[in-house]
Amino acid sequence: MVLSSGTLRPSWSPFTSNNLQLSTLMNPPEMVIFTRTFDLLAWLLPATNHFPRAHRHDFTRRLLDAAFDLRERLEEANLRQGKARRERLERADEALVRLKVYVRLAAQLGWLQPGQYEHAAGLYAEVGRLLGGWQKATP
Repeated sequence: MVLSSGTLRPSWSPFTSNNLQLSTLMNPPEMVIFTRTFDLLAWLLPATNHFPRAHRHDFTRRLLDAAFDLRERLEEANLRQGKARRERLERADEALVRLKVYVRLAAQLGWLQPGQYEHAAGLYAEVGRLLGGWQKATP
C-alpha cells in the first residue's frame, strides 16, 4: 500500500478495520446486561441524594443494596457454570424484584419525578429481559 506521501506501508496493520485489535482479544466486549446494570447504578446513586433527609439513610441503603446485590450476583454468575450459575441468576432476579419495589415506592412517595421513574423502569425492565434470556440459555 502506498501512502499519499509516496512511502510504502505494509498491507497488514493492527490499525486497519478488517484486522482484529489486540485490545479486543485481550478484553472481550462486555455483556449488555453488565452495561445496563452499570448505567442503572450510575443513574441511581445521584438520584437518591435528593430523597428526604429523614428517610435517605435507611431507605436509600436498602434500595442501593438491592441494586448492588443485583450487579454482584450477575458478576458471580458470569464466573460460574451449571447449577451454580443458575443459583446466582435466581438470586440476581430476587434482587431485581426488590429493586423494582423500592423504585416504585420512591416514585409513589414523590421522591422521583415521573420522568425519572420512567427512566429507571426502562433500565430495570431491559435488565429483566436480559436476565430472563440468560436464565433460559443456562443449562
